[in-house]
Amino acid sequence: MRTRIHPESRPVVFRDLSADVAFLTRSTAQSSRTIEWEDGATYPVIDVEVSSASHPFYTGASRVVDTAGRVERFERRYGRATVARG
Repeated sequence: MRTRIHPESRPVVFRDLSADVAFLTRSTAQSSRTIEWEDGATYPVIDVEVSSASHPFYTGASRVVDTAGRVERFERRYGRATVARG
């Protein structure tokens, strides 16, 4: 295996802005901002919009799309389509 080709992995805090949750994990991501963690140490922090704490797939808050209801609503608004037979 070649040496010195991999980026340095270090502890980094990822903070989910929408769920107000933070995760301490290892990463190669760079950040100039830091945060003091629960253990008293200072780590680089990276703010993210979506994580497993806020994504609908992981939280179970996903919407079920009612396609049958959409078709019925369209037909009520615009009428049923007629098929021309020739």
